Amino acid sequence: MLARLAPAIFVLLWSTGWVVAKYAAFFADPLTFLALRYSLAIVLFIGFCAATGARWPRSWSLIGHAVVSGILLHGLYLGAVWWAIGQGVPAAISGIIAGLQPLMTAAVAPFLIGENLSRQQRLGLALGFCGIALAVLPKTLAIDTASTPIHFLPVAVNVLGMAAVTYGTLYQKRYLQNGDIRSIAALQYVGALIVTVPLALMLEDLRVTWNLQLVAALAWSVLGLSMGAIALLLYLIRRGQVSRAASLIYLVPPLAALQAALFFGEALTWPMIVGTIVAVTGVYLTNRKANGEAPAGERGINVAASSVK
Repeated sequence: MLARLAPAIFVLLWSTGWVVAKYAAFFADPLTFLALRYSLAIVLFIGFCAATGARWPRSWSLIGHAVVSGILLHGLYLGAVWWAIGQGVPAAISGIIAGLQPLMTAAVAPFLIGENLSRQQRLGLALGFCGIALAVLPKTLAIDTASTPIHFLPVAVNVLGMAAVTYGTLYQKRYLQNGDIRSIAALQYVGALIVTVPLALMLEDLRVTWNLQLVAALAWSVLGLSMGAIALLLYLIRRGQVSRAASLIYLVPPLAALQAALFFGEALTWPMIVGTIVAVTGVYLTNRKANGEAPAGERGINVAASSVK
């Protein structure tokens, strides 16, 4: 049951990150907020591990891999995206950049972990990106760069963040196939905090305005995103192909646009609707089993074995 529901639950949870970011920016600097989020996530994950009897890694090698993957998946990726948006990169452009991740993952996976895609899966990834572009490109073209200037550095940082999460996903698949997923998640947030705190001290004023809205945003960021969504993502990566897991990112911007329409009254246009349908079709093709293909969990084990060889 979890294997069937995990992709849909992950997309639903992860897409709320756009809404949280929009709320949190009014009350705290982006990196400062993330530092608070990671600190609370570490405390709660340690308590969760203690309550559920999770096993902690016994080798320094596995601990190091968990910390490094956290630096890539959380510290560099979310830090780069949140900082770039705080510096004026429109969400539409950030959505297109995020849409490059599944394509980049599929491109480098054969070289880094020996994971090859079928023709159907390559078609699905291409369709997914076309759907994202169709959904957000009209908004991107409508941006008035005279009143809202877009500088090169924040966009470049956003792209670097996308590259970090791409490599982090592959790194996770290659080096963290074993070990308790609960304790590994806790160590990953330690890695994220190691990167985020120095960056916040260098780049921000550490602005935090404590109120009910900030507490609510922080609570959902920790419980819904840092614990719920990330645990599901790690589960999906471990269970099957990283390209399949990454393809789910295609569904996040369209779903976030739908949430923005519901909660903020933002316009839901026909390009968004059609683009979402195209993106969903692409994700379906990427994750659909071909005839004679092994189940996702078995494929993940085979890929991990081939990478060790």
